[in-house]
Amino acid sequence: MRATLLLAAGFVLYATLAAADGYPPIRAKVTPIQVTPRVYYVQGKPGIASAENEGFNSNAGFVVTDAGVVVIDALGSPALGHALLEAIRSVTPQPVKRVILTHYHADHFYGVEPFKEAGAEVWAHRAALAYLESGEAERRRAQRAHDLFPWVDDAMKIVRADRWLDEHTTFKLGGVGFEIHHLGPAHSPEDVIIVVPQEGVVFSGDILFAGRIPFVGEADSRRWLERIDRLLEMKPRIMVTGHGELSRDPEKDLALTREYLLYIRAVMGKAVEEFVPFEEAYAKADWSRFARVPAFDAANRINAYGTYLLMERELLAK
Repeated sequence: MRATLLLAAGFVLYATLAAADGYPPIRAKVTPIQVTPRVYYVQGKPGIASAENEGFNSNAGFVVTDAGVVVIDALGSPALGHALLEAIRSVTPQPVKRVILTHYHADHFYGVEPFKEAGAEVWAHRAALAYLESGEAERRRAQRAHDLFPWVDDAMKIVRADRWLDEHTTFKLGGVGFEIHHLGPAHSPEDVIIVVPQEGVVFSGDILFAGRIPFVGEADSRRWLERIDRLLEMKPRIMVTGHGELSRDPEKDLALTREYLLYIRAVMGKAVEEFVPFEEAYAKADWSRFARVPAFDAANRINAYGTYLLMERELLAK
């Protein structure tokens, strides 16, 4: 059993007495934050996933309808997925009917197994199949098992979606309409956003990192910038981000992600055009605009190197 402590200020769950099957307990607080009458989210810690934050560095959300709950993303470990499920149960007795994954990155889908066990159906975009079938999913799990053991280990199940989505999908549940739009490739090839029109809410996944350096890695940053512009054209009132606080001013809050992507492309692109080696270009770049933003130390060098390689490919394709 999992003990929960209900605070007067809101529902705050302490997953301290038990955890997911076969995994030790977590100390992380998984707190449902109400956004609209039907929409809630939980907010992870700043920075990258680590033993210190027990892998709780991403956000997840859920929408309560009259016929069940729709969950968006499932956090970064089976134990965190259990804590999220308990958080939902503290808000509503409605069963979780569906989990929609914005993308197949570890911090967003490793918690999905408890939802499957509870009877939920998992949806994701079919572009994730390339990741799952390449062996990369297993390699990533091994890396996470090293960083987040004992909450993630080599035996953790990699859950595949029950339904693979195409470009755009709409559905209704319990009187609430949902729109799923494929905006990848951006942060990942399979990026989707989930729009709940009657609530004025968009779940952006990792197209928007609020208050921290985005993880770029090998992402297609040129298309990512295009997708940011497309997202803004939707004029969302509220955007629940993949990381950080929700945004009530998406145009303003998308600025950091946009500025960072533009800058890293400009610096690495110039180095490629002038045949400057990566190490030299990285050392000479002025990173002061971003150096104090959370996750800079962990992500920036990886982002820069991935972008350097991307700019080489873009140059050769001209």
